[in-house]
Amino acid sequence: MTVNPSGWRPSTPANAEGESQTVTGNRALMLEEALLFEIGDTESTGVDFDDVPAVASRLGGLERSEPIGLAGLSEPEAVRHYTRLSRQNYAIDLGLFPLGSCTMKHNPRLNEKVARLPGFADIHPLQPVDTVQGALELIDLVGHWLLTLTGMHSVAMSPKAGAHGELCGLLAIRSALEARGDAREVILVPESAHGTNPATAAFAGYRVENIPATDRGRVDVAALKARLGPDVAGVMITNPNTCGLFEPDMIAISEAVHAAGGFVYCDGANFNAIVGKVRPGDLGIDAMHINLHKTFSTPHGGGGPGSGPVVLSKALAPFAPLPFVEKQDGHFVLVEEETAGEHHSQSFGRMVAFHGQMGMFTRAASYMLSHGADGLRQVAEDSVLNANYVLRQLEDVLDAPFGKSGPCMHEAIFSDKGFAEGVSTLDLAKALIDEGFHPMTMYFPLVVHGAMLIEPTETESKASLDQFIFAMRSLAERAKAGDPALKSAPVHAPRRRLDETLAARKPVLAFKTPAPDGADETASDAALVGGG
Repeated sequence: MTVNPSGWRPSTPANAEGESQTVTGNRALMLEEALLFEIGDTESTGVDFDDVPAVASRLGGLERSEPIGLAGLSEPEAVRHYTRLSRQNYAIDLGLFPLGSCTMKHNPRLNEKVARLPGFADIHPLQPVDTVQGALELIDLVGHWLLTLTGMHSVAMSPKAGAHGELCGLLAIRSALEARGDAREVILVPESAHGTNPATAAFAGYRVENIPATDRGRVDVAALKARLGPDVAGVMITNPNTCGLFEPDMIAISEAVHAAGGFVYCDGANFNAIVGKVRPGDLGIDAMHINLHKTFSTPHGGGGPGSGPVVLSKALAPFAPLPFVEKQDGHFVLVEEETAGEHHSQSFGRMVAFHGQMGMFTRAASYMLSHGADGLRQVAEDSVLNANYVLRQLEDVLDAPFGKSGPCMHEAIFSDKGFAEGVSTLDLAKALIDEGFHPMTMYFPLVVHGAMLIEPTETESKASLDQFIFAMRSLAERAKAGDPALKSAPVHAPRRRLDETLAARKPVLAFKTPAPDGADETASDAALVGGG
């Protein structure tokens, strides 16, 4: 790389096809963006202050004694910087997200409008309960919908995200076992479960043992039953599972686990594939978290805080965490430690300081009420339809290891089998960026070599799916033919392929002056990953 005469970020080098580059590094109206430290400097600010008379400090000796080291920018510089960066970020408002439904589905603007209503957006968790009756009623409403849709006994609304919900369910299971004097120490986790399941079980203090999957991508029920015993606290199972398949033996699994004295935890992250079609409570589930951002459209991750309410069976309901909303004499109250009394004396305690994510509840309520029961059923039907359309349109050019295992659910799985030697799943995914799509989930689930997990969600039209399928078919043919250009992809992105291993192992998280022209550029390249 070379620094151009203006002193901006080093220009992008010519690509493999010899495409000429601009002196600014800009590619038409996709502008090359410098770091904040290269736009401003640490010796100036973006605001002019009149001379202000010295006043006595009120910081009690905690004043900053050294320069803060941040670049000063004017308002136009700051606004342009972040706006230009936002244009380099792929988003659901730009196109299909094959990565999965964690906010990668359409978030209706109506939800955002409702969440911004002052009565919901401006409340404070320490307000008197009498002043937030509408908010508590909405939390109760969402909880009622979740119980109706799942067929479960009670719900804990406070967990903040999926893995947090998993921990909530396991703590309830631990409390139930302790209440009967049963010290069990093993949680069984099938290979087809989400990766957070064994991590959560280990965090909760359990020893994790894996249960193999069959060649059809489902739990090996015989192996599961053979391992059940007095030391098994329960099983954490994902249904529909990470292979994109429904577990048809779920009732038999639940009955076997219960007969052995254990509990059944279900990872409900894929509930959008069965909402309105199957009630987990009817399958013998004892606890299940529901990712509101996966099934009920609320933003998550980069788009906002998560929310993972947990529905519980009658056996686990007494051990649900505090606080929770309850209607007493026509008035909504928050049941806390001080008011739990004997009726809720077995609660295992609190998961969070307050009561959950109000904005997430509001958005979910808007989504539920907009769709109604029949509309939510259609969510599942369209989710499954779209995934099966992708599966059947690509299975002749990409290996589909579970293509003959019956219809897939919300996601289609492909492998790298048949790719030319030296061509990997990563190469195809990078080339997909050049085609204008965010890559799919790669190398997961682990039971599939070179896995490509594609989850189109229920909100994509046939036209958008056809465009994606067209791109994937072309890339699959190139991968099978061993097209060397795939190793150089992406070519048209703001950045060429980075050394992701170096960026992960040696991240540069603080600004460093770029290396001079001709010097070792490794640190400068890493700064592009870690800097901002």
